[in-house]
Parts: sequence; C-alpha cells; structure tokens
Amino acid sequence: MTGFAEQVVAGLADAGAAAAAAEGPEAAMRALTAFCHATLGDHAAAARPGALKPGERDYRVSGCFLVTPDRRWHMLVGNVGFPPEQARLMIPIEGGHPGRVMRSGQPLLLANTDEDQDFRQYLKTSRMGSSAYAPMVWRGEFLGQIVVAAQARWTYRPEDLAALVLASRLAAASWVAQGGPDWLRANADPPDAWRVTLDGM
Repeated sequence: MTGFAEQVVAGLADAGAAAAAAEGPEAAMRALTAFCHATLGDHAAAARPGALKPGERDYRVSGCFLVTPDRRWHMLVGNVGFPPEQARLMIPIEGGHPGRVMRSGQPLLLANTDEDQDFRQYLKTSRMGSSAYAPMVWRGEFLGQIVVAAQARWTYRPEDLAALVLASRLAAASWVAQGGPDWLRANADPPDAWRVTLDGM
C-alpha cells in the first residue's frame, strides 16, 4: 500500500472504533468527520499558485448533513471546523451540491469549485475552493452525506473521494447503530438552527 492508503486504513480503523464506543450518534459522527478533517486532502495545496485568492486562508471543515424526518432540510451533525454558530447549519433539501448528491445518490468531487457555476456558499465565514461529498445509505435509504471542504482549491483528489466513500459507509452503519434516526426525530427542529436559502450566503 502507498503511504496515503496506509494512513486511511489506520485512520478508519481508529475512527470506526471511536464511533462504536461513542456516547451517542453525534459523537459517533464526529469521530469519523475528525478523521476526514485530519487525514484527507492535499495539505500542501494552499502553496499552489492560484489555490488561495487575496484575503483567503488555508483551512478545512468536515461534517455530516443528515436528511431531516420531514425531508425539507439537510442538517449539519458532528461537524469539525465550522463556525460555532453554524453547528446546526440547515440547507434546503434541494440546495446546492448536497441536493445534487441526494438526487443522484453518487459521490461527488469538486477539486476547484470556481469551475462549477452551480456551487453555493453555505459556510458563513467564506466560500470554499475544494469539496467532496459521499452519500450515507442504509438498506437503500439515503440518510445524508459526509462532506469535506477546504478554502484552498485542488485540496481534494480522487483518492480522497475514495476514502470519503469508505468513511460514509462506516458513518451510515454507526448512525443507525447509535440510534441516529430516533435522535434526529427528537432534534430536527433545533433552537439554534442556522437556516440558509437555496442561493446560500
């Protein structure tokens, strides 16, 4: 195996164990998104010419967007790196690329979001330059998706998307095993919800 593959295998083994031992579904998701945040992506991408525009900075986020029981929203759960006030970011179910992934049921890589005119900014602090999405599916049901994003363009590569898909499968199983669907029914209309429009910020 390559060095990256070894990192992914070891990291997913640890993250999967942490998710299984977690106290509840959100903690389980955070165990997996923390792995994605720390391991995936080219951490030297920001040094490439054009990767960052003036005023931008090198940072990444990760989180799970779960479909609410009324199927109106993707709600952020178990995030790493998002602004605290957006811990319950809620995107309209058809919104942006999360909506596209839900409709297609397929993983999606945007190495450079500038090249996709449909990309929408939902993060309060800034537009992200590179992102990847992998569906969480359980027994044929689309539960949501696990997402990584970075401000530096070209951060995420095909090998990162492949690893994200593995993480998404662990996330789906952990979500169900930890009682995530029941938790979501009880928490899908949070008082601290940060709802955005289809057009984003």
